Amino acid sequence: MGGGSFLRKLAYAGLALCLAGLIGLCGVVAYYASQLPPLSQLTVPKRPPNIAILAHDGSLLANRGATGGREVSLGELPPFLPRALVAIEDRRFYDHWGIDLMGLVRAAHRNLTHDGGLQGGSTLTQQLAKNLFLTQERTISRKIQEAILSLWLERSYSKDQILELYLNRVYFGAGAYGVEAAAQRYYGKSARNVSLPEAAMLAGLVQSPSRLAPSRNREAAQARAERVIAAMKELGFITPDMARTALDAPAELMPPKGAGSANYAADYVMDVLDDVVGTIGSDVVVSTTLEPLLQAAAERVLLDELNAKGQKFNVSQGAFVAMRPDGAVTALVGGRDYEASQFNRATSARRQPGSSFKPFVYLTALERGLRPDTVRTDSPVNINGWKPENYDRGYRGPITLRRALALSLNTVAVKLNMEVGPNAVVQTALRLGITSTLQAAPSIALGTSEVTPLELVGAYATFANGGFAAVPYVITEVKTADGKPVFSRPASGDLEQVIDPSTDAMMNEMMHNIFVIGTAQRARMPGWPMAGKTGTTNDYKDAWFVGYTGNLVAGVWLGNDDSTPTKGVSGGNLPTDIWHNFMKIALKDQKPVALAGVAGAGQDPRYANAGESGRGQPRQRAKRQKNFFERLFGL
Repeated sequence: MGGGSFLRKLAYAGLALCLAGLIGLCGVVAYYASQLPPLSQLTVPKRPPNIAILAHDGSLLANRGATGGREVSLGELPPFLPRALVAIEDRRFYDHWGIDLMGLVRAAHRNLTHDGGLQGGSTLTQQLAKNLFLTQERTISRKIQEAILSLWLERSYSKDQILELYLNRVYFGAGAYGVEAAAQRYYGKSARNVSLPEAAMLAGLVQSPSRLAPSRNREAAQARAERVIAAMKELGFITPDMARTALDAPAELMPPKGAGSANYAADYVMDVLDDVVGTIGSDVVVSTTLEPLLQAAAERVLLDELNAKGQKFNVSQGAFVAMRPDGAVTALVGGRDYEASQFNRATSARRQPGSSFKPFVYLTALERGLRPDTVRTDSPVNINGWKPENYDRGYRGPITLRRALALSLNTVAVKLNMEVGPNAVVQTALRLGITSTLQAAPSIALGTSEVTPLELVGAYATFANGGFAAVPYVITEVKTADGKPVFSRPASGDLEQVIDPSTDAMMNEMMHNIFVIGTAQRARMPGWPMAGKTGTTNDYKDAWFVGYTGNLVAGVWLGNDDSTPTKGVSGGNLPTDIWHNFMKIALKDQKPVALAGVAGAGQDPRYANAGESGRGQPRQRAKRQKNFFERLFGL
């Protein structure tokens, strides 16, 4: 009797202890639950929008936004991709209700026996709850809140919805959030098109994305992918033959894309996107004017020249901009290596343009009644003690404006500037699209006020298109991910005429002379009417060439970010070579396009359109002048 009474008392004590523990546990759960927002008001945080930037041909140029890829539905994905994730991360996903007690027991056993490494036991639902609502800290309070939120997710969403949310939110390493971003980052394709080996590798990354990212630890990523394939076969998600084929053909990463110059172009798109559509609340697709062939060519020719001659000439950086004459940007390279420096020199670096600013002086003079045959005197200049000299420190006496511009004579440009007035020159430059602040001083004739490559190339586009204002643009259309129009650029049919057509033709003819007897002779392309201007600043700190045909305008800047001098880089050597190499690619197999004021492929073969009267001069005379100029400038 006494023994039975003792056992009853022991049972009652145990029951009381269990109840007390349960009440205590409920109290702890209730306490930490109170730290969360009311579950009735809880909503899944909106996924940061993705901006998919498309090139002119519809190909994906880049993804921008916090995720790095658009949202995808489960139905868009190959079935083996979500199954791979379930197989390796949560094989009882479709059986538990957010917390897998069997999984916790199994993980605890493995941790105690050290069988297979440390296991966390978290379900996909728990991982999603942590990613959506909680910090990454590992504390008891956070685990309790995670469990509460997991139960809420399971009650509020279907299993497929939870899996879809997970696939679009989880981190896959290398800056990729969501499976679409990861597939684009590692394989250069949409998650909709990944193969089984690629899906297995992606699923394996979520355990430790930083450590397993195949871009930095290929062997570990592949070993993990093989475990995923084995788990899928074990669960019957794939057949043994499928597993064997996947193991025999491991996933191959997308090779690196050069210096990543497309990122500079994508950054430019993002810079102007706010002005076009304002705040973005959902995934959008941005169509642009960027042309992949020209973008790749611009990057290649710039890098080739810097890699081959950069050390010799002490020049470390460059920028390249190309656009159609209406202002449509087709290529933009903001530096030598995007990974090393994200500063966009094409759009943000303001540098002195040197002599490439002189066309604005000459245009102002022509608009005041002067003509290419007008004669001015190349002689010493002294403006309040400022004594600018020519490149060769020599003087030629009476000379036409046509020839003075071709030879890039400083004295004549300064005299013209003072004749028409620096303020008038500033207004001309602003009218053609220069947006930087310009100083109306005597020295502006020599390009002492800083501009960006983008705005200078845009201003030259006005010469190329017959005198119409050419505001650079890159975005043509913006749509939501499901195709709803957000923005469509109006047709460029009503551009403002800012240069009289006859004056524009004279300017083109004068700047074409740069290719005949001037500083850009090495850039000529047979049969193509073209015009342009080189530019070099004091101590060779900046070197420019901007040139154009009737269908394409392009500009090159070379220099150093800290403005240290180069070793003799002038507009007439490296920048001109880069421009020429680009144009050879860009204009290949195309028929020459007319350029107002410049004779084309059908001109008299004895002439090169460089005569003092505009009728041209014999080719033999042009050859003698070319040889003289090469000796003079060391070209």
